[in-house]
Amino acid sequence: MQRLSAIFWLGTKELRSFLHDWVLLGLVVWSFSFSVHIQSQGNVQELHNAAIAIIDEDASPLSRRLSAAFLPPHFRRPVHIASRDVDRLMDTAQYTFAVDIPPHFERDLHAGRRPTVQVIVDATAMMQAGIGAGYIERILSDEVMSFVSRSEAVAGRPAGTPAPPVILALRVAFNPNSTTAWFTSVMAIINGVTMLGIILAGAAVVREREHGTMDHLLVMPVSPLEIALAKIWANAVVITTAVALSLVVVVGMLLGVPVVGSIPLFLCGVALYLFFTTAIGIFLGTVARTMPQLGLLFILTAVPMMLLSGSNTPLESMPALLRTVMQASPSTHFVSFAAAILYRGAGFDIVWPHFVAITAIGGLFLGGALVRFRRVSAQTT
Repeated sequence: MQRLSAIFWLGTKELRSFLHDWVLLGLVVWSFSFSVHIQSQGNVQELHNAAIAIIDEDASPLSRRLSAAFLPPHFRRPVHIASRDVDRLMDTAQYTFAVDIPPHFERDLHAGRRPTVQVIVDATAMMQAGIGAGYIERILSDEVMSFVSRSEAVAGRPAGTPAPPVILALRVAFNPNSTTAWFTSVMAIINGVTMLGIILAGAAVVREREHGTMDHLLVMPVSPLEIALAKIWANAVVITTAVALSLVVVVGMLLGVPVVGSIPLFLCGVALYLFFTTAIGIFLGTVARTMPQLGLLFILTAVPMMLLSGSNTPLESMPALLRTVMQASPSTHFVSFAAAILYRGAGFDIVWPHFVAITAIGGLFLGGALVRFRRVSAQTT
């Protein structure tokens, strides 16, 4: 009980120290509020508000129908331009897409010919170019088929386009509109947990050195193990509380992202994962002598871990060897169970293997960090 009491009171000291450090406090507030909102709204990967121009050289009812088919929010209202202005406007990035409807397009279509519609794409806007070209092809194809079918029905002729032998019924699960903000907002919180878990724990160790209070702690009747565990639980409480508020207020209320799973179950997983990240932070804090050195070590360790965890690129798209290596990183399991709980409503019976993996791997890292912390503390005394 005496040891637990020492860990508790040392942890409260860490909390008071954190609340008086305006830089770290501001970093936590920023990471789980403004940063989440900015990443969800700024990193839009679906087609949205794309600028499109129409070169209508046919001036027929069909060409006017095609022009009117491009609607917000995927496209801006189409602007009609002359064919001589296409190169100049595309070179100056006025439009991402330009659709050129050739002369006699409707007449050739009724005559059974196969007229060509040219679509000019500015591929420097890579994401919109790839997705938008597919949208434009589908819109033009659907409008032309609908127009031809209606015209043949009015003329009393049998439909020239046979019905497809198979009807595809597409159902998009968990994110019906494929809204990027639903994914990026939660992934921003996940990356924030990794980042702050390492930085806060590492900064707590470095700060003790820089302020000279580490010597004061070591002459007290407490062990290095108790000092390290106090820093771990104090920083874990701060980050877990920030994650809960961010999920409810920023993600749920401001962004309107539906969280279908159990938030308490997710927070339990966050607490387990923080044992790993804070262990890394303590280890880096024992290596670094100053805060700038801690920042450089963070870039070398945490950034690759976050980029390869599956929060930015799916694991399936990585090389097989890299996928196997990343299974030894708790960050990979953290991303997996976070997506399963928050997006798909998974329960403990589904995510428990990830919990076990994080506990086992995080325990090994925590043990190594505590040994390193104890060794450095002994050298300090």
